[in-house]
Amino acid sequence: MVVLNHDGINMAWLSILPPLVAIAFAIWKREVTLALLLGIFTAAMIMSGGNPIDAFVDVTGRIVDVFSSAYNTRVLMFSLLIGALIQLIRISGGVPALVDWLTRKKLTNSQRKAGLLPSLLGSSIFIDTNMSVLTAGISSQAVCDQQKMSRERLADIIDSTCAPISVLILLNGWGAAILGYVQETGVADPVAVMISSIGYNFYAILTLMIVYYTVLSTKVFGSLKHLEKTMESKGHDITEDNDLPEATKKRYMLLPLVFMVFSILVFMFVTGDGDLRQGSGSESVLWSVILSIMLVFALLRFDAKKPTKFLMEQCFKGMGELLPLVTLVLLAFALSSAMGDLGTAKFVTAVVSDSVPVFLIPALLFVIAGFVSFTTGTSWGTFGILIPIAIPLAMGLGISPGLVLGAVLGGSVFGDHASPISDTTVIASLAAGCDMLDHVKTQLPYALTAGGLSVVLYLILGLLQ
Repeated sequence: MVVLNHDGINMAWLSILPPLVAIAFAIWKREVTLALLLGIFTAAMIMSGGNPIDAFVDVTGRIVDVFSSAYNTRVLMFSLLIGALIQLIRISGGVPALVDWLTRKKLTNSQRKAGLLPSLLGSSIFIDTNMSVLTAGISSQAVCDQQKMSRERLADIIDSTCAPISVLILLNGWGAAILGYVQETGVADPVAVMISSIGYNFYAILTLMIVYYTVLSTKVFGSLKHLEKTMESKGHDITEDNDLPEATKKRYMLLPLVFMVFSILVFMFVTGDGDLRQGSGSESVLWSVILSIMLVFALLRFDAKKPTKFLMEQCFKGMGELLPLVTLVLLAFALSSAMGDLGTAKFVTAVVSDSVPVFLIPALLFVIAGFVSFTTGTSWGTFGILIPIAIPLAMGLGISPGLVLGAVLGGSVFGDHASPISDTTVIASLAAGCDMLDHVKTQLPYALTAGGLSVVLYLILGLLQ
């Protein structure tokens, strides 16, 4: 969509105003819900020509229209239902029982070992990012609490492993989508180009290296370092249920989580018609969360003899605790939709596409992808905009298609990783049980470090082309 003023003059530059307003307000007031609403309203004001009544109607309709997408609805549903699952596991006593068992086995008796648990889980579950984040975060909360590691540190670990590993392994929905975009460019061997991009995806590689360095060395920096010092004297409370033997309680956490992971893989296989890479992650996660809730509910009702009314109350209590975060996901989807109508991503790309030295192209594509993804809160949307532009540009200028593809993929993940309006950022905060803005603030120094090093590497390779 090209925005024009009353004189017909191109006003497309206004398309970057809504995300900038949302991000600035969120940082200034530390109130993300109002920031997102303000961003959506700003976009509506632009599209309505400054009419506040039309803008109000557009904002309301746009939020309602989020549910017209089955994918969006499924994400919102499982984000809400995961609260019920967390609460049922919490009251079961399974969390402290598992922590005690891991401690006795000396598997999580140090910060290094406790940090490795979510790191390895996040790195090994590459089929779906939401599955990776939720599983690693939920299963590691109590372990990190016991070792007095901040929830923000846990959020950083799971957020820094899920997308980077998914965009490197590519045996998932990410790979299928990226391959489709590459094929549309007309390149001779799209599979080879996609595979060659893995080695050029510096941001994903560096982010994983930084995560494992901080975990193995137990050294952190930036605002996260201050938070970690405060954890030396306090930690989160772990709910205990002393009515049941420890062995019984432990399975109340392990069974639903193991079942959730297993059922997600099964549903990915089913929805992909026998191909895990083609499966629907959102459908699989939603179905698996529902079945996991049913499993732990049945265990607590018939094995632990908990009253049905009490368990239902706990389910709604858990969902209620996550309602604010689910609202953020809803508004982030609505803002992303507004950015698409305004043509924010296309405008940013067009502004810097003319008169650029060839050696700057890979680094510049990384920066553009990062900015577009940061301001729109989506890496997948950035893929769809930039890949069809970047690969033909590379072939025309004699640059390796794999190099520019790696730059676009890495930049898109970088922007999504650092953005406070990204649904992945919200879900990582949800899974770790921490404030979203605190997660963004503590993660940003690490993202900027990996991003800055990536730019340097792309500049060097650009000069060597």
